[in-house]
Amino acid sequence: MPKVDEYLTVKEAAEYLGISPNTLRNWGRDGKILERRNPMNGYRIYEKSDLDRLLETIEQSTVHTPRRRPR
Repeated sequence: MPKVDEYLTVKEAAEYLGISPNTLRNWGRDGKILERRNPMNGYRIYEKSDLDRLLETIEQSTVHTPRRRPR
């Protein structure tokens, strides 16, 4: 079982990913990232390894296409 320090709050996870907390909540609602709940208070928490996997997926799916010149 992961240790407590391997989990991040909404604010911490959003900063880690470089997105807003609301975007992170939306991604969780849409199933794009696994949300867990703190058993003591019910707050959302995110496992750091899940965030790292998401970042890797984003990096791998980023396609660098050359820009077209305007006519």
